[in-house]
Amino acid sequence: MPRFGSFDQRKYRTVAAREGYSRWAATYEDTIKHDMDSWLLDQLQTVVWNRVERCADLGCGTGRTAAWLASKGVRAIDGVDTAPEMLERARARNVFASLHVADVSNTGLSAATYDLVMTCLVDEHLAELRPLYAEAARIARDAAAYVIIGFHPFFIMATGMPTHFKEADGEPVAIETYVHLFSDHVTAALAAGWQLAEMREQVIDDRWVKTKPGWMDYRDVPISFACVWRR
Repeated sequence: MPRFGSFDQRKYRTVAAREGYSRWAATYEDTIKHDMDSWLLDQLQTVVWNRVERCADLGCGTGRTAAWLASKGVRAIDGVDTAPEMLERARARNVFASLHVADVSNTGLSAATYDLVMTCLVDEHLAELRPLYAEAARIARDAAAYVIIGFHPFFIMATGMPTHFKEADGEPVAIETYVHLFSDHVTAALAAGWQLAEMREQVIDDRWVKTKPGWMDYRDVPISFACVWRR
């Protein structure tokens, strides 16, 4: 697996994911580009959202993804995140059946319970992918879908940009970032019994540059991806 340090061009002070998201929670909604994931979700064709009875949202953050899922007819969503500060904001959305402070690779959720498992913008903070895919398989029902959305590894390598936020004093702080090749995802998924059903990628285009003019230099670089896995 490539080391992020080989590509890091920012050299920001770096903190662990739990600490970083706890401190970012208050301003997260103001700084994240919302169609980083929602655009990809809209492109997926192999998941019928309004037929989903129960979803586990692993790394649910402030509940942005869950709100999208609920708007598409997903009936019940259980959220998991390591940062209580993010869960406070998720709870305020009133779209979750339950919320739990736990690691995405060791959720404590009941086995064979969910017909959809979701992970959004999480994998770049995990040193290993196998525990995540194994946990998703453990809690999934037969024929369930596992949808994972992440930063594109080529974006991380091409730009040298970690996930980061700004402190109150304006200092940029990086959250620990790992580079996972798509082969790493495939290896971890197959080991857990998943089979790839669909994959989508998003590039930085005119729509992106319009809302983030400073990213003109990244035009045509892939920014995020979505995979749908089936058991």
